[in-house]
Amino acid sequence: MNRKQRVLFGSAASSLVLSLALAALAPTGDAGAQEQIEMKIATVAPEGTPWEKQMRRFRKHVQDGTAGRVRVKMFMGGSLGGEKALVRRTAQGSIQAWGGSTAGLGSLVPELNVFESPYLFRSRPAADRALDSEAVLGQVKRLVEQRGFVFGFWAENGFRSWFTKDRAIRTPADLRGLRMRSQEANVHLATYRAFGATPVPIDVTNVLTSLQTNVVDGFDNTPLFAMASSWYQAAGHLVLSEHSYQPGIIVFSKRWFDGLPDDVKAVMRDVPASVTQQGRRNVRRMDPILIQNLERFGIDVHTPSDEERRAFAQASRNVANQVVKKAGANARQLLQAIRSN
Repeated sequence: MNRKQRVLFGSAASSLVLSLALAALAPTGDAGAQEQIEMKIATVAPEGTPWEKQMRRFRKHVQDGTAGRVRVKMFMGGSLGGEKALVRRTAQGSIQAWGGSTAGLGSLVPELNVFESPYLFRSRPAADRALDSEAVLGQVKRLVEQRGFVFGFWAENGFRSWFTKDRAIRTPADLRGLRMRSQEANVHLATYRAFGATPVPIDVTNVLTSLQTNVVDGFDNTPLFAMASSWYQAAGHLVLSEHSYQPGIIVFSKRWFDGLPDDVKAVMRDVPASVTQQGRRNVRRMDPILIQNLERFGIDVHTPSDEERRAFAQASRNVANQVVKKAGANARQLLQAIRSN
């Protein structure tokens, strides 16, 4: 090898050494952390409602917090199925996130049925205090994780009341013998039976048809959901019983969540409290307007007296204990924590 060849070889070798050194010093990171992550979040909540607005705020939080690495796709109005099917698919990981009622999640986490026991919460502020307390929230997080989910944040459906087609409801006895559409949850089935009604479990997507074809005589839900789903069109009477407060809950698939990079997990766990608070406010501010609209549409709306409310509460006083008996010791502890607030 002559002098010129030695210089060229030495230069090439030096370049190779320098390149290897720079590569060693460069941050390796997690290769998967830079990949695009798809997140499907599904719900039966209709489009054009406060639920959709809350989901959009959550999507912005996730996409901004991950610099666009997580792409959130929203599926509203039961477009991917009913609550029980969506809950199951989320646990399996084919859907990454789900938003719905605590009773809906109760199909796999039965302890959560206690939240919707009749007359458990005296008011909206009382419900907020209980749900946001460490005692309750800590139990909820642990219970859902044991069944394949990770807690995201609270949402809201609100206080449910009875809508009926032909019979006005003024006393518990007025519900006796009616076939009432029931959510597919133990707590709702037990509540109707306590009043002597016949609960007919029907998925959200089939309720309006069932009302129109006289399969059922009525249903219970919030004014917002009744309007957004068009169920009100088949109703003639509404009694503002507000017998069951229904929290909304958003959970992630634990199977999917566990595989995320740590920084993405941190974003998912750190949803601002304002997302929940604003969601609650948006739902609640609509109730008076919606009730007025229902009256304009010809629905007979009745606000129960204190005495009438006490009669409904008395008739359904054992439902919470029935739910606890069926769901076990953890449900009893959760109920105690709720009542202590």
